[in-house]
Amino acid sequence: MGADEVGGQPPQQHTIARRTVLRGLGAGALATGMGGILAACGSSLKGSGGSSSSGTINIGFVTPLTGPLAGFASGDQFVLSQIRATSAYKNGFKVGGKTYKVNIIVKDSQSSPNTAAQVAGQLILNNHVDMVLTTSTPETTNPVAAECEKQGTPCVSTVVPWESWYAGLGGNPVKPTTTFEYCTTFFFGLKEFQECFVPMWNRVPNNHEVACMYPNDADGNAFRFGFEPLIKASGYKVVDGGAYPDGQTDYSTMISLFKSKQCEVYSNCPLPPDFITFWRQASQQGFKPKIATVAKVLLFPADTVALGALVNNIATDSWWGPYMPYSSSLDGVTAKALADAYQAKTGNQWVQSIGSSYALFEVAKEAFGAVSDPHDKKEVAGALHHVNYSGMNGPINFAAGPAPGVGIVKPVGVQWKRSTGKYPFEMVVVDNSLNPGVPLGGKLEPTNA
Repeated sequence: MGADEVGGQPPQQHTIARRTVLRGLGAGALATGMGGILAACGSSLKGSGGSSSSGTINIGFVTPLTGPLAGFASGDQFVLSQIRATSAYKNGFKVGGKTYKVNIIVKDSQSSPNTAAQVAGQLILNNHVDMVLTTSTPETTNPVAAECEKQGTPCVSTVVPWESWYAGLGGNPVKPTTTFEYCTTFFFGLKEFQECFVPMWNRVPNNHEVACMYPNDADGNAFRFGFEPLIKASGYKVVDGGAYPDGQTDYSTMISLFKSKQCEVYSNCPLPPDFITFWRQASQQGFKPKIATVAKVLLFPADTVALGALVNNIATDSWWGPYMPYSSSLDGVTAKALADAYQAKTGNQWVQSIGSSYALFEVAKEAFGAVSDPHDKKEVAGALHHVNYSGMNGPINFAAGPAPGVGIVKPVGVQWKRSTGKYPFEMVVVDNSLNPGVPLGGKLEPTNA
């Protein structure tokens, strides 16, 4: 394979390997801030000189192109084609009075934390990358970030709740004072989920009983110990279905609990295949909440296919879409134009992850443009922590987030509704409480309407 090809192992479906690095992200990590990942990093060569003195900037990109999380990466090959066509990436970056070619090296995490860590190590030690970009859930981003922090390589993550990312590096999201020297992230967190979901709950008359489907994994534990207090603070009661294992196939006990408590609101953050199984069983067993707000699932059109009509009016968060009033900092293309180009080129419905993946490469350009030597990893990492710009995913400021190195983007509330166009269902903005600059596209309706 060439340097620009997908590296790693053959593309094939893998179940997510449970790994100690992710098991540590539950109550202990959130309560004490000790995820344990960095404990063995004392002997790493942090802050060593640049990867090379060459005239090429090497950027690694780790994303789950295959496996159960592949839906998150379904637009990444398109994004890479768009990025490589911009003048900045085609003609090179001007850094310290010199123009450097830019080489993007793509690695598939295969939706496996073990593989994500392995390919990050390969990028650093074998490909001598100057920066690693990574996206799509803690199962990919956390092992990559941990490896980069250990090896002293600048890293930018996205599409991971910042609390999951921060705890994954050994920080305490409750008291986020630790600065990770080489790692940054942009996305949003539990507070933004609250500010996106609760306004929708409040607009649908209900009994304030919330069914919570949170698995025993990084995101599930973050929601259990971070989001459930926010649910209570919003005037709602929590009915926790229990910390079930990823890949569970029978949710009858959980559904019975939700029904017995007459839960009329539903909240979750499971793996996409697990939600499909749960929602089908819920329908069969008569659990039909008035408003369902889901996280980590139903973020992309392909996720709706398996559920068909059962997906109608399920609500989720949207951090990017053609309705966003944003444009590229690289070439000025608008969010709508990027979504339209994706549909024209692939024949598929747009996916919101193309906005965040695109922004990763904007952030890289911003950081490299602020240093004198792109191969000085300490200098590049320092520049990353001060990136403050507006681009395809909106304004991002790593110095103004809830924790050092965290940039917050503002999502809107959307519902999946039947489409009158080419595609059977589409995301419709029904609540812009957190991001009023985004126009509403339709009316919020009960999930079981």
